[in-house]
Amino acid sequence: MICWHNESVYLHRQPVDFRKSINGLAAIVEQEMAAHAMSGQVFAFCNKNKDKLKVLYWDKTGFALWYKRLEKDKFKWPDKEDDDVITLSAEQWQWL
Repeated sequence: MICWHNESVYLHRQPVDFRKSINGLAAIVEQEMAAHAMSGQVFAFCNKNKDKLKVLYWDKTGFALWYKRLEKDKFKWPDKEDDDVITLSAEQWQWL
């Protein structure tokens, strides 16, 4: 279990290319999500098949990248609506 002291998790709604690592995901945060990657907030990304999750966050000493792959299931990722970015509270984060 990962514990963040943040109030919110920023969830990127569109699938991302999972060949992207820290720099590529930080660029998505800055350009597509219009957020500051080194803000200390948590940013979550899913792949096209919704069986992989990457979480990027800044912990005051550098970036950390957390990766999870499901063997049989899929992450419960919200359907795309008008916005490409949604914000989850700590309680909502638990369902991912």
